[in-house]
Amino acid sequence: MRIGFGVPVSGTWATPQIMARVATRAEELGYDEVWTFQRLLHPAATDIGSAYRSVQDPIVSLAYVAALTSRIRLGVAVLNLPFFSPALLGKQLATLQAVSGGRLDAGLGIGWMEEEFIASKVPLERRGKRADEYIELLRRFWTDDVIEHHGEFYDVVPSRQDPKPETPPPLLLGGGAPAALRRAGRLADGWISSSRMLDDDLPSMIATIKEAAEAAGRDPSVLRFVCRGVTTPGDDTSRLLSGPYEKIREDVEELAGRGMTEIFHDLNFNPAFGAPDADPAASLALAEEAMERLAPAAR
Repeated sequence: MRIGFGVPVSGTWATPQIMARVATRAEELGYDEVWTFQRLLHPAATDIGSAYRSVQDPIVSLAYVAALTSRIRLGVAVLNLPFFSPALLGKQLATLQAVSGGRLDAGLGIGWMEEEFIASKVPLERRGKRADEYIELLRRFWTDDVIEHHGEFYDVVPSRQDPKPETPPPLLLGGGAPAALRRAGRLADGWISSSRMLDDDLPSMIATIKEAAEAAGRDPSVLRFVCRGVTTPGDDTSRLLSGPYEKIREDVEELAGRGMTEIFHDLNFNPAFGAPDADPAASLALAEEAMERLAPAAR
């Protein structure tokens, strides 16, 4: 089980100084990965949760911590494809893969919030079919000398996009609907669960992904299954990854038993961190304690 930690990208503690401290400390403590996430907008008329109220850009944040670290892998869970053209995202991720020394894990999603689609001037409908074509085209930007594509959703006249990544980053897909799970099996290097899926039937979802991979002629045994852990240290033991540190470590092992191959503890989704009036210094102090107590070496 690979263990990661969420970079502070949400709320009052998402400052450059605290991002740097968490990323470098995670590397010192032996964590395998650090992760960010994306949120373009927070609707003014709807409360979709404090974690989404104020969010830094995930690609820029990873580029920043890439310069401060040397070993730890850098993940984003997830970038929503409809908000980028394939050419733009291909260029950005290829550059991030280069400046990080090949440490990028690119999590991709299809989006769900209507306000973000309106602001991006893209349709909400048929975003799953659009993603199928998008992923194929994205990989071609990283491998083909000359790219020409004329599909249902995207067109590229004969073009070059260089420099190409020495090693293309792994593509991991999010989403919990059956079609999304099958897409991950057919097209991706793995799957990322959302923050709301801890109580879902993860073994069944993983089985669906593996079956789709096998049907597509792919080896399901090499797929990665990444869990975003909404980790809440404290006295509440009513759900997974909440309670005393010893229980949280036991919960990690339980998730491994359900088929997850990786987990990252994401305090951005802990209400104590995401609240608009949270004290950044207090958040960092709690995060440092959690990082030390939940580090891979602590097992």
